[in-house]
Amino acid sequence: MIQRNDPCWCGSGKKYKKCHENFDRKLTALKLRGKQVPPHRLIKNEEDLKWIREAGKINTAVLDLVGEKIHAGMTTDEIDQLVYNYTIEHGATPAPLGYEGYPKSCCTSINDQICHGIPDDTVLKEGDIVNVDCTTIYHGHYADASRMYCIGEVASNAKKLVDVTKECLEAGIAAVQPWGNVGDIGAAIQTIAHDNGYSVVTDFCGHGVGNGFHEDPYIHHVGRKGTGMVLAPGMVFTIEPMINEGVPSLFIDADNDWTSYTDDGKLSAQWEKTLLVTEDGVEIITG
Repeated sequence: MIQRNDPCWCGSGKKYKKCHENFDRKLTALKLRGKQVPPHRLIKNEEDLKWIREAGKINTAVLDLVGEKIHAGMTTDEIDQLVYNYTIEHGATPAPLGYEGYPKSCCTSINDQICHGIPDDTVLKEGDIVNVDCTTIYHGHYADASRMYCIGEVASNAKKLVDVTKECLEAGIAAVQPWGNVGDIGAAIQTIAHDNGYSVVTDFCGHGVGNGFHEDPYIHHVGRKGTGMVLAPGMVFTIEPMINEGVPSLFIDADNDWTSYTDDGKLSAQWEKTLLVTEDGVEIITG
């Protein structure tokens, strides 16, 4: 049992009474009301956050570079090489490379690919929509984000899907409030998606991140307000809605066991950012 004058459990070096004592009182009160509260291991301290933010800066710059260079006629392998080179040159590591056998430094998912598309010699063409998903490790800490890119002039339905999916992400971010709930995020996202006639992929979701690649909690992109784990200050996680033009169901490429496709062959889009819950709102770690 931690005492008030003991060092705080968070590793800040401060006395417990000057650091997380009041925080723990709030968690205890919420738990007594039947709420699911986060364990201490999900709360990042300032040292963690310093390096997570630095990883976020590199990750954001990588996606900025992709945005400057991506064009029709480019292969997805060339995108992967851009990501690898920039990340390594800045003293960081691309987290996907070698993760559970994944062979590349980023994911490139085109048109009806939902996520985990593997870069190869596929040539981007006019009218494609492409998601590039990068995760950066810096000083042992992680930041994660993805963006959609439209290649040249795209069809109006494709452009609308890309734009609405970004609105879904923004609505999810706006729903993040200290001492709110994970379900608030999903409720906000599914409302935007369904109002536009789209479906939300439920086979994949956002996740805790920062001290590891994938941490608790799962951030579902459908939900009900007031339900799910409490969002406490110090939690870091991704919101990454995958929105389909047609049905929400999918299948995994049997040849590589990674790439997921829409079951009906219709388009899919995704945007992702890493976020920190603060005392008064939310901080966006990756742009």
